Amino acid sequence: MSAPLQLAVLVASTREGRFADTISNWFVHHACRREDLRVDVVDLAEARLPATLTPRPTPEVERFAARLDDADAFVVITPEYNHSFPAPLKQAIDLTASEWHAKPVGFVSYGGISGGLRAVEQLRPVFAEHHAVTVRETVSFHRAWARFDAHGQPMQPEGPNSAAKRLLDQLTWWARALRDARAERPYAA
Repeated sequence: MSAPLQLAVLVASTREGRFADTISNWFVHHACRREDLRVDVVDLAEARLPATLTPRPTPEVERFAARLDDADAFVVITPEYNHSFPAPLKQAIDLTASEWHAKPVGFVSYGGISGGLRAVEQLRPVFAEHHAVTVRETVSFHRAWARFDAHGQPMQPEGPNSAAKRLLDQLTWWARALRDARAERPYAA
């Protein structure tokens, strides 16, 4: 068996009182149970990235970029705000570039009636511009705050657990294929 893949899980919400912690704790638990993954949780609420683009990278941006660069794959955990994704996520993506090249990105979304899927569909072309490959499988929680119990577990776990497994299976397939390809030949951006 080849070396485990490095999975960066980006927690996109930075709002006070956010529901992202419940979703990310549940998903990270699933990812950490896999022997083929090492998980790095990158919480944008803790990253202290600048709110505007800067001509020179700050130490915070350099640390953030290094964590992304170390990753073989990404899962973005995002809410849907006003039919889109959070502004701090767009800023984090825009502060980096080559760190995403030829790597797969999966999504876990949550929100109201759409379950965050409108945010995911808007993120796909953003990541395509960074030469990343988005995977089809997603995990989506419609009216998420009503789907979890007081212990942070889905009240009907079969669907989300199955979706998480499919997402991670697909993501790891792409991550291995792309890691092998990058090792054989540098990606041409």
